[in-house]
Amino acid sequence: MRRAPDSTVTRTIAISNQKGGVGKTTTSVNLAAALARAGHPTLLVDLDPQGNASSGLGCARETIAFGIADALLGLEPLGRTIVPTAQPGLDLSPATRSLVGVEVELVGMANREHRLSLALAGLEKHYRYVLLDCPPSLGLITINALTAADSVLVPLQAEYYAMEGLGELIRSIGAVRRSANPRLVREGIVLTMHDARTNLCRDVEAQARAVFGTEVFTTVIPRSVRLAEASSHAKTIFEYEANGRGATAYSALGAELTARVAALRGRSVAAG
Repeated sequence: MRRAPDSTVTRTIAISNQKGGVGKTTTSVNLAAALARAGHPTLLVDLDPQGNASSGLGCARETIAFGIADALLGLEPLGRTIVPTAQPGLDLSPATRSLVGVEVELVGMANREHRLSLALAGLEKHYRYVLLDCPPSLGLITINALTAADSVLVPLQAEYYAMEGLGELIRSIGAVRRSANPRLVREGIVLTMHDARTNLCRDVEAQARAVFGTEVFTTVIPRSVRLAEASSHAKTIFEYEANGRGATAYSALGAELTARVAALRGRSVAAG
């Protein structure tokens, strides 16, 4: 683990959408890499039992001694699960096969919605950003992520079924805010797998911006074969095609996110 500058305040962001196949893990991995490349010490926590974020960063399951499941169950401190990645400034708390059964074990545990919050305590001095790659569901693991997070970033595929599922996630965010984490806010919505040549993508984008306004990031992530190829080669898009459209988009998303967070911190300081 590295030590972030003392003047920083860690921003913990859950990247969540209960619908699978919307570019959630691709966004988690490449946004984390973009933030690290911009000089922000970043930790990515792979909470998806499929473990795609871990494999996408070159962390093979058979090489992992401990993973985030051990931290959630209180078997190991989260710090012992953290491994460096090929991207300087980016660390990973990986998923292991045991994460598959964690939700069943959490049901009978005390403070079951707060296990991740407790595990993350004390990491503030090491990272400026902690990204939580959530599973495509609204089960106990995702509830733990929403309880631990400052905000939620929602990858939204530019198609109508994805829009229909967004309401359920928004209701869940509201429920967690009321019951367990009053500081939780929506960081924003990022449009993924976007193809501006199609009427469908343009219509969905227009609808999203009409409903959610500036909450939708200006940056859109294009539909790109290279992004899928990068994951299959256990690389970030910056390692695989540093000058391509995917890398350019995720760099822009990272810059837009940091600008939003800086503005929010500025308003908080002024209000204080």
